[in-house]
Amino acid sequence: MNTWEVPGYTESLELGAGASGRVVLAVHEETGVPVAVKYLSESLRTRPGFVHDFRAEARLLGGLESPYVAGLYEYVESPDGAAIVMELVDGVCLRALLRRDGPLDPEAALVVLKGSLLGLADAHRVGVVHRDYKPENVLVEPDGSSKLVDFGIAVDSGTSAGVAGTPSYMAPEQWTGAPASPAADVYAATATFFECLTGRKPYQGENLAELALQHVDAPVPAEEVPEAVRDLVRRGLAKDPAERPTRAEDLVTELEAAARAAYGPDWEERGRGRLAALVALLPLLLPSSRETPRGTTDTARTVLRTEPGRGAASAWRPGRPGLLVSGAALLLGAVLTYGIPYDPATAAQRAAQALATTSAGTAGQGPAASPAATPSTTPTASAGPSPSPTLSPSPSASASAGTGTGGLPTSSTPPGGGTPPGGTATGGTTTAPPPATTPASPTGPVAPAVKDVAVSSFRQTGPSTATATLDVTTDGTGPVAITVSWSTSDRAGQPGTPDGASQTFERSGATRYTLTVDHTFQTLACYWTVQAATTPASADGGASQQLLTRRCDLR
Repeated sequence: MNTWEVPGYTESLELGAGASGRVVLAVHEETGVPVAVKYLSESLRTRPGFVHDFRAEARLLGGLESPYVAGLYEYVESPDGAAIVMELVDGVCLRALLRRDGPLDPEAALVVLKGSLLGLADAHRVGVVHRDYKPENVLVEPDGSSKLVDFGIAVDSGTSAGVAGTPSYMAPEQWTGAPASPAADVYAATATFFECLTGRKPYQGENLAELALQHVDAPVPAEEVPEAVRDLVRRGLAKDPAERPTRAEDLVTELEAAARAAYGPDWEERGRGRLAALVALLPLLLPSSRETPRGTTDTARTVLRTEPGRGAASAWRPGRPGLLVSGAALLLGAVLTYGIPYDPATAAQRAAQALATTSAGTAGQGPAASPAATPSTTPTASAGPSPSPTLSPSPSASASAGTGTGGLPTSSTPPGGGTPPGGTATGGTTTAPPPATTPASPTGPVAPAVKDVAVSSFRQTGPSTATATLDVTTDGTGPVAITVSWSTSDRAGQPGTPDGASQTFERSGATRYTLTVDHTFQTLACYWTVQAATTPASADGGASQQLLTRRCDLR
């Protein structure tokens, strides 16, 4: 068994494990913030395809910011292992609630569906398709709110990624490997909603071939749910994706209208109260009931962005991480051999690449160190690989259920951001505090040679804001400092005037790092430039990229 641990974290106990990896509860040593760390299994780590997709998930999560999605903090990879550090969601997975209490009443079912659908809506907005929505991947928190986790087999909308998903919740088009579309997520969410209302899955074939046929041809069992939501179920489980709500936010709109009409304006408050009561009956499944005592320090390892409304007293959260590794690809041959024909009705558009490939979360956000900081893993759902089998034709489906970043990010991006203790907020950016790591002494870690520095993405996100993704590759795991600076100019090809203070991030323990850094420009010139340099210096002297702003008038 591999005993490698992510540097800078103290592990306390295992939250879940499966063929593709394990998830452990840990504490960030510098701040005392509890996190969930997901490790790619040793057997999969030696297979490049799985490692690639493990990184890919972290990139995807790094570009997805939503209060309804468990966040990515950082991704770390070394010769000895690969791991994703995640927001620890203090919740119980929906599967555990259904297993203990059976069907939910309609108001509670509508509330749990709405919360996780809002997470899907945020993903669809940036062109990401989850592909594995199911009760195991919905977490219900003590206040009755819910979050969506496990983007392990998620892809850009329109991507042809083969057959993947959990059979009981897969849309007809998913069985044939049609391009990924938000409509497939709508189908899976509706199938989960059906199970919440009835206590059983909409289709229950005895084998994969029979189950596939039922999803493709069998009538929608809408008569089994309360009359008030039958139209919602019929549309969400429509065989033709063109007949379903196009995206999750469309289903949310229909859900709210049906709920108000049938249960009155207070339906959501009542439903949330009932969910909270159910969670209260399962206190030992909450990660907070099992975490170790936390300490605090006055330094932050990585902070890249200021959280609106918070001052310098806010503590850091380690980046925004991905979630558990999905189950291994099983029995796929039977499905592919069966060969169910399908003619996709609509072609989904690909997402904005800069968002979907951000690898380590938005630099500058950091988790709040208070107990209220949302933990993002439960023993069943986000704590470990899903128990249900997940079909996956490629390495990506099996191992990407929990992580992925194109590089080895050790950056931080909490869902809520925050200025680190000792950090200084300037013009919307944050100057990181002195490195928490003691400088290497003659007997300490040897600084590695920096092989490559690259700006893999640089894009404008608002009238005065931009985000850049930086990749650094070294030949060893010793300490390296990455300095990011910004400048503006009215002429192409010239860096121009420095804008705001530069930011320096200390890294160690891996050989590849990916940081996603946000910046608010104080000077609104035609061209913005980001520059990245390292200490020790890279052979190519660093990297830079310039972009033409949307507000520039070139007349």
